[in-house]
Order: sequence, then C-alpha cells, then structure tokens
Amino acid sequence: MSQSEQKLVAGVDSSTQSVKLVIRNAVTGELVRSGRASHPDGTEVNPTLWATALDQAIAAAGGISDVSAISIGGQQHGMVALDSDGKVIRDALLWNDTRSAQAAKDLNHELGGDAETARKVGSVLVASFTASKLRWLADHEPENAKRVAAVALPHDWLSWQLQGGKDFEKLFTDRSDASGTGYFDPTTSHYRYEILSLALKHDSEIYLPKIIAPNAFGGTTLGGIPIAAGAGDNAGAALGLNAQPGDVIVSLGTSGTAFSVSNTPTHDAAGFVAGFADATGRYLPLVCTLNAARILDAACKILGKSHDEVAALALSASPGANGLTLLPYFEGERTPNRPDATGVFSGMNLANSNPADIARAMIEGMLCGLVDAVGALVSQGVAVNRILLIGGAAKNPAVAQIASSLFGREVLIPPAGEYVADGAARQAAWALSGNTDAPIWNFGEVEKVSAQASPGVFAKYQELRDRTADWTR
Repeated sequence: MSQSEQKLVAGVDSSTQSVKLVIRNAVTGELVRSGRASHPDGTEVNPTLWATALDQAIAAAGGISDVSAISIGGQQHGMVALDSDGKVIRDALLWNDTRSAQAAKDLNHELGGDAETARKVGSVLVASFTASKLRWLADHEPENAKRVAAVALPHDWLSWQLQGGKDFEKLFTDRSDASGTGYFDPTTSHYRYEILSLALKHDSEIYLPKIIAPNAFGGTTLGGIPIAAGAGDNAGAALGLNAQPGDVIVSLGTSGTAFSVSNTPTHDAAGFVAGFADATGRYLPLVCTLNAARILDAACKILGKSHDEVAALALSASPGANGLTLLPYFEGERTPNRPDATGVFSGMNLANSNPADIARAMIEGMLCGLVDAVGALVSQGVAVNRILLIGGAAKNPAVAQIASSLFGREVLIPPAGEYVADGAARQAAWALSGNTDAPIWNFGEVEKVSAQASPGVFAKYQELRDRTADWTR
C-alpha cells in the first residue's frame, strides 16, 4: 500500500443528540475506527458541552494524532453568540427552539415580505434560522445583543475550538452551513450584513466566519492537523452518500428532512422549501419537519412496546389504520410553519382503538409529513429519480415498507452508516487530495424496498392538515 493510501482522515457529526467521529482511509474510505459521546437534551445548550463531547468521542476512537486531516459536520442554524473576548454570551439556541417564531415573522415583514426575503437569502425565515434567533435575542435580551461581537454556528465554533478558539480571524465555515443563517445569499455566496444588523437591531460591526471552498482547508488544530471547511448536517449527509441531481434524500432523525442536490438555486416564496447550498458548490433545496424519530419514540411510550414490536404491530394493520389518522405535530412544526401546533389523532373509533392501528397511524403520520415535503420540492422543479431513506428511524423494520406505499414508488436504503460524519471525512479526504472532485467511496449495495401504493392514506392526511390550519392552540 502506498503512503497516500495509508493516510487517514477524521469526520465529525456534531448533531442535536450526540457527536459521532469516524476515522477512514483517505483513498478507499475504509472505516478504521470510530467514537461517539452524548449531548445534553434541550433546545438551548452551552456550546462548551459540545467541545467536551467531541474530546470524549476523539478519546473513544483512540485519538486523532495519526490522521492527516479532519472536518466537522454539524447541526444547522444554532446561534453561538460571542463577545469581544471570544466568550459565549449565553447558551446557544438550537434549530428546534421555536421561541423565535414571532421574530422570524417580524424579520420577513421588515425585509419586504416572504417573496422578497426568499429572493435575498433563498428561504423564507422561520424560527429555526440564526437570524430569527438573533432578533429574539435583541427583543428579549437586549443587553446580551449589544455584547455580540461575532456569531458562529455549531460546526464553525467547533472548528474554531480545535484551533484554540481565541482569534476571530480563524473563524471559518462553508456555503452549506452559512446558507441556513438567514443572512447569507447562497446564489452569490456572500453575507447580507444589512440583514444581520436588522436582526440584532444595531449597526455595530459583527465578525462572521469566512467562507471556505468545499475542497479547501480553513485552519489547523493545535496539534497541526489541517481542518477542512466542514458542512451543515444535511449537506454533509448528501456528500457522504455521493448524492447527485435527481436523488432525493429523506432523512428521519430528530427532525425529518427531504433534500436534493441541485445545479440551480430555489427561492420558494411560500416558505416550504429552504434554498440552501450544498457541500460541493451546488445547491441543496430542503424541506424540514420538526417531528420524525421522536414520533416513533412516542409510539413506543404510548403502547409500552419496543421499536421492533411497534414495527410488527404497524405491519399487521391495514394501510390507513382503519380510518385513524395522525397529524404528528408533537413539537410544533416547521413545515408547514406552525410552531405552536400540537399533535392530532382523527377518526378514532372503537374499531381502530387498538395497538396495531395506533402504531400504523403514528408511522404513517410521521412519513406523510415527509411525503408532503417531497411534494414541495417537486413544486420547485426538483427532479425525483430516486428516493433514499436514511436516519435512525429508517432502521425501523416497518418504516421502509410504509414509506414505499406512501410515496408510491421504490425506496432505497443505503448501508447503515454515520452519513454526516462520513461526508465530513470524505470532505477532509477531498481537501487532502488536492483534486477537483471528491473521492468516490463505495460503502456497499443499497437495499431496494417496494410496497403496494396506498394514495388514500396521504389524501386523508392532507385533509386533516388543511382542516386544522386555523385552529387556535
């Protein structure tokens, strides 16, 4: 084996619930070792806990002293506000913290309306965006807002910590993560500083991470390891899967997302599709729902069953759960934008008040939100040649079968893996290689799952979604 084939790269996924680290061969992609550590629960977190968890994951993987490059993928949007000394001003507000919903509405209005906002930054602002959280800070903690000297996102901040975390000039990011801030235009690849000032309600100069090319290094760790640009989690997953235009990835993690690599940007004035950038220099139109894997957790809790037992119950029931329909807005919802919504069971009667139908309805409800999401992508001109199902909930034995019936087409299940961390590792290998294109790694064959279509289930879901749109909660 040549010296280049022996080089190792590290990829990190700093997600909402945990941090995962993979160390792979830079040429073949072969997994050498890995580590992980948990993050605390909640929608606001002290960022130092992410750094501690990363250290723990590195230790669990046997260290990184032998790797030639590292890259960080991370949860999008989270607001890390820093003072002039580089210290964290307050706990970071995460993407799933919905207290900034009104702030998002206010900013969209001040920017000239939803269509104008989408034109400027590719997306209509919702509670999850960093700009919305900064406006919330200005409205509710004005003294903290006045102290803001720099703003980073989780992946930016971790890359900075690996460098020592003192000099703002060493803050860097990539297009994909910057495109989720609400003050970055992915079409021109430039920050919109006027939106940042509008959000914070002051014109003081704020330092933002510089944008690094997807195949470049932005700095080095204190141990001298080059650090690649990094990426937002969904862009990292797309890179890890080597997604191409026409591939729609449906990810079932804490949140549910449907996204596709695209050669052209989107500007959805309706606010359903976020016009993000990807990790290769292209675009990543994306629809996000707040309710995915935790709906399965709730089903287990309600029924007193394990995930496998819930799956068996669901598959034993008929499509449509004998008329029982779930609107799965257990944690509010982002798409459609209903941050204060709650979940709704509809059509319950004595016949379907049983574990099998309840299990089926909960899985169908979770997945119908993603069928809705893919429909929104199609409305923006996104081609759907293949649907790839990933994420923790995709491992549930019933999910792929029911997803195929709801999408009315074959779904593909890639080999199990840490897709975001794998994408980060692939990016590190790309930067290390100096090549124009990222290396192609083969992680194995995808599983193909087909089931008989059941379009009536989604139709009933749509009816419930629309009927509850104006409910006061």
